[in-house]
Amino acid sequence: MDKNKTDKNKFVGICKVGEKGQIVIPKEIRTMFDINPGDSVIALCDKEKGIALLKADVIDGLTDRVLKQ
Repeated sequence: MDKNKTDKNKFVGICKVGEKGQIVIPKEIRTMFDINPGDSVIALCDKEKGIALLKADVIDGLTDRVLKQ
């Protein structure tokens, strides 16, 4: 078993921040969440809890419901 993997639904890896503040999402995570070049991700941030990234299409249905009201 790869040292970074605990099971097929979990992965722990390191993202390095470049000079321009960009990070590279590890390939295993991109594959797991079907993140491809050109896709958008949303950063959810809380000073105490940390940072979470979501693939933008996760909220497409929510956006549609909010805008229809």
